[in-house]
Amino acid sequence: MAVLVVAEHDNSSIRKSTLNAVAAAQKIGADIHILVAGHQAGGAAKAASQIAGIAKVLHADAPHLGEQLAENLAALIVALAKSYSHILAPATSTGKNIMPRAAALLDVQQISDICAVESPDTFIRPIYAGNALATVKSKDAIKVITVRTTAFDAVAPTGANAPTETVQAPADSGLSSFVGREVSKSERPELTSAKIIVSGGRGMGSGENFTKVLEPLADKLGAAMGASRAAVDAGFVPNDWQVGQTGKIVAPDLYIAVGISGAIQHLAGMKDSRVIVAINKDEEAPIFQIADYGLVGDLFQLVPQVVEELKK
Repeated sequence: MAVLVVAEHDNSSIRKSTLNAVAAAQKIGADIHILVAGHQAGGAAKAASQIAGIAKVLHADAPHLGEQLAENLAALIVALAKSYSHILAPATSTGKNIMPRAAALLDVQQISDICAVESPDTFIRPIYAGNALATVKSKDAIKVITVRTTAFDAVAPTGANAPTETVQAPADSGLSSFVGREVSKSERPELTSAKIIVSGGRGMGSGENFTKVLEPLADKLGAAMGASRAAVDAGFVPNDWQVGQTGKIVAPDLYIAVGISGAIQHLAGMKDSRVIVAINKDEEAPIFQIADYGLVGDLFQLVPQVVEELKK
């Protein structure tokens, strides 16, 4: 039973989310191939060949694959699909863009955001914003799956030396074109892979307070910064900071929620964190129901006090 993992990469290196998807693939079958589709992506293909558990790398290189547009990459996946029983990708914005289109072209039902593998045809996935788990059994000959990366421990990025096979990419579909990208640069860890996250909610009051109150705490802990949807919608912080069902799913070792009430939408994105600390003036806030530690009080007083204690 051959399993294909669609790698997420930047044409030079493999992103950590791919390692989590490979871990899920290992629970399905032993013969795991990884697809690296891009332009001038030799570095990414070489990195993929070293991932523990990989038997083969499929390397497709073409200018129209450079930005991994869904229309072109889905066509490539469909062309390769007949050799595989399962096709997996991380449930990131990229995976969520590509895989539904591939599933539709293959005329199969996508299985989204799996968090466990029961058997090669049976999977567990969260529903109702993570408040319930559904066990899904698929009879499709080819199973198209996205993987909740926080539910699987990443495999080792090195330790193998898999052979690389060059595959021909289908011609440019012409259905879409890459226009541009605005990338926010930060010296902080990437939100989805950070071990510590400091998040703020509507209670922060303004974007200036994120800078003045939360950044010193994040700096002291070497943490990534996140936010609730309410804070993002209010324009306090950029959209890529959003943690939650419609944002990023995270599971750090430590999650500090400041001024976040704990709406279901937000809890769905962070409740798998190992340790949760909540700071909120409302002692009845839902966030305290899942928090391991809670501080009730004015965040504008408590957070600076925590920073001062950390300096000692």
